[in-house]
Amino acid sequence: MIGFYRIKKFELRSHHFTMIPSASWRPFSASDVVMMINRRHVLSALAGASLVPSRAFAHVVYQRSEIREDLSKHFADAGTVGTFVGYKIDDYLVIASDKDRSGEAKLPASTFKIPNSVIALETGVVGDPDKDVFKWDGVTRSIEAWNRDHTLRSAIAASAVPVYQEVARRIGAERMQKYLDLFEYGNRDIGGGIDQFWLTGNLRIDPVQQVDFVDRLRRGTLPVSKRSQELVRDILPVTTSGDSIIRAKSGLLGAEIGQPSLGWMVGWAEKGSANTVFALNLDVREPRHVADRMKLTQQCLTDIGAI
Repeated sequence: MIGFYRIKKFELRSHHFTMIPSASWRPFSASDVVMMINRRHVLSALAGASLVPSRAFAHVVYQRSEIREDLSKHFADAGTVGTFVGYKIDDYLVIASDKDRSGEAKLPASTFKIPNSVIALETGVVGDPDKDVFKWDGVTRSIEAWNRDHTLRSAIAASAVPVYQEVARRIGAERMQKYLDLFEYGNRDIGGGIDQFWLTGNLRIDPVQQVDFVDRLRRGTLPVSKRSQELVRDILPVTTSGDSIIRAKSGLLGAEIGQPSLGWMVGWAEKGSANTVFALNLDVREPRHVADRMKLTQQCLTDIGAI
């Protein structure tokens, strides 16, 4: 198969990218230094391409990879720094804006609402994302949309932290740890409090890991029921861009205390039958950078031909 190779009994410990001119590519030979992704990060080429029977086998499929330094210019033009990683499914092509920050693990903030939703549905903490209601606790918070009752669908749309903190408390530490281990989600560390570990605690995840997790959700290959995954895919916020659709969840570290410092955007773009999974994060240095998360995401997706 052109452009990637299957290697048996071989596991790689870290991911790196090869510098390639952005306007050109060629199939990698086995001796090329290509993107190294450990067994958790083989993205869709495993179950999606049916190359191996399970993620548990130590088989590695090489995707083509590129560093596109021109993508970093978008962050500089916005007066900040950040990173973008995109995985163009049909091309088996991973594109990153840089080789350093794309591998730096950070708190997931509200992007953790994606796995939190999956776990809530899988454990029965939430039975129906449109009917089960979380009553407002009566505490007035600075974000007005949080000061009301919510279903899971409305809570993820409003990125309502208090609702998802209650979801996590109902799931409990034992079940939460079980599913983060099953998902191989980031460093899997829920230290720091069951309702805080993704906000101020010990959980960390890097952009490549985000892409890996979201792609498995997109394909329905997480080790949970198809129903739970279908429902979460359905409740993800949708943004349209021309004839393309972006299904994504934002994250804003410090939003709940009014001191945003890091912004995330993770999800996938659909352009006709083509899909591109992505993760972006940036430093929030000014208030306008909060809105820039989607703006920069769309600029990067446009540059790589994903939308």
